[in-house]
Amino acid sequence: MTATATPVGEPGRLEPQTAPTARGRRLRRLVPAVAAGLSGLLLYASFPPRTLWWLALPAFAVLGRVLHGRGWKAGLGLGYLFGLGFLLPLLVWTGVEVGPGPWIALVVIEAVFVALVGAGVAAVSGRPAWPVWAAALWTAGEAARARVPFHGFPWGKIAFGQADGVFLPLAAVGGTPVLGFAVVLCGFGLYEAVRVAVEARRTGTVRRAAAVAALLGVAVPVAGAVAARPLVDDRAEDGTVTVAVIQGNVPRLGLDFNSQRRAVLDHHARETERLAAEVEAGRVARPDIVLWPENSSDIDPFTNPDARAVIDTAARAIGAPVSVGGVVERDGELFNEQILWDPAKGPVDTYDKRQIQPFGEYLPLRSLIGAINEDWTAMVRQDFSRGGEPGVFRMNGAEVGLVTCYEAAFDWAVRDTVADGARMISVPSNNATFDRSEMTYQQLAMSRVRAVEHSRTVTVPVTSGVSAIIMPDGTVTRRTGMFVADSLVQEVPLRSSRTPATQLGVLPEIALLLVAAGGLGRAVGAGLRGRRAGDT
Repeated sequence: MTATATPVGEPGRLEPQTAPTARGRRLRRLVPAVAAGLSGLLLYASFPPRTLWWLALPAFAVLGRVLHGRGWKAGLGLGYLFGLGFLLPLLVWTGVEVGPGPWIALVVIEAVFVALVGAGVAAVSGRPAWPVWAAALWTAGEAARARVPFHGFPWGKIAFGQADGVFLPLAAVGGTPVLGFAVVLCGFGLYEAVRVAVEARRTGTVRRAAAVAALLGVAVPVAGAVAARPLVDDRAEDGTVTVAVIQGNVPRLGLDFNSQRRAVLDHHARETERLAAEVEAGRVARPDIVLWPENSSDIDPFTNPDARAVIDTAARAIGAPVSVGGVVERDGELFNEQILWDPAKGPVDTYDKRQIQPFGEYLPLRSLIGAINEDWTAMVRQDFSRGGEPGVFRMNGAEVGLVTCYEAAFDWAVRDTVADGARMISVPSNNATFDRSEMTYQQLAMSRVRAVEHSRTVTVPVTSGVSAIIMPDGTVTRRTGMFVADSLVQEVPLRSSRTPATQLGVLPEIALLLVAAGGLGRAVGAGLRGRRAGDT
């Protein structure tokens, strides 16, 4: 019998049988990347305006599954994909008026911090109790994002997605770092519990230490939140004050919201005078204090007599001190300023915004950006200057802390105001340039977290909405719609006690950074020892 050779490539032979296997391997390699991106998208879905705060837990559980047992290089790439999945939809509002270029550039840069966290989580994932180290590394990444570049951009901190969640009381314990840490720990702990259970079922052996650590990773954050409930209190400690929040609306949406001279100011004065008429008619309680939004006076009332006259008339009509937001030029410098306007004396105090927004209120790298696109430099013709002191206005016996718009995202800016004596907080804002995007709801959630963090009433007067009054327990009791003229009047509690978060300041964040450094140091040390052992 003569043997016959099978021609190479003949249909139905060995070569075609290997093709599906090769394709399957390639597809399997894509699964972690796809899972990383989708889990980031799941985390985005947990943020306002949705109230699906609990989606953060499976998001981090999936991320833990994707990163566990991988090398730091794979963790870097997978972490970056997670960051893109999370930040691309979360920050889409940054490109509403200026196009996709700045939005994509911002996300590309911010996702680098998430990538570095991914590398760290992958490195510590083989250590005992790794969810603790991994959650601390996430906190470290948020701390870095809040500080660099250009004084930081903390938007998207995990805590800001938890205003409706069971973990919220932890904000009063250690601020946004502790709240965010607890959520991430619970998510990673959830995956570790599943992993240990699957392993036990497969092997018939339960690794008790790993099982206990996994269960504690889930149980401790929940138990901590329950234990912290007594810190959340909306009772008055220093009496009450009746506050009026004015939303005058703007004549048009977009970057040219204030292009019609004095129109924004007239809108807010008109709404204040309308409220005054309601008060005189006995239909609304008389406010003790009145709060206008950021940029509510679109021209400088110190240099424009007509603007000053309009504000004077509105303040006298309502018969209460008014906090007015204006753009003020002084000694050649431009300031985003809150002005305390007395109905009898006129302007008596000011607060200059300290944390100004890069690319919105000042332009870093102006020459480089101008070389890329001259239109972008035209949007910020003159840089704003920073204020140097916290702002607390004394208004009819109530100490009102000022945290202007973007500042609400920064822990220190809010904490300094409370430490300086604020018994309630106002967050005057202007969101007219972001159209009807999710931005205003994301910012409102920040203010709710701040209310619990420092146990203070928080008011949010916004030019175009959503304006709101928030109790010290984070509950929104009054709110407006978007792009309507409206006012909110309510009696609110004044409080002077300080939460542990206020008293401890930055210490909880430092402690978590040390935990992250310790876990990463142990992982690196173990890797080096293993490499030396392999060499011998």
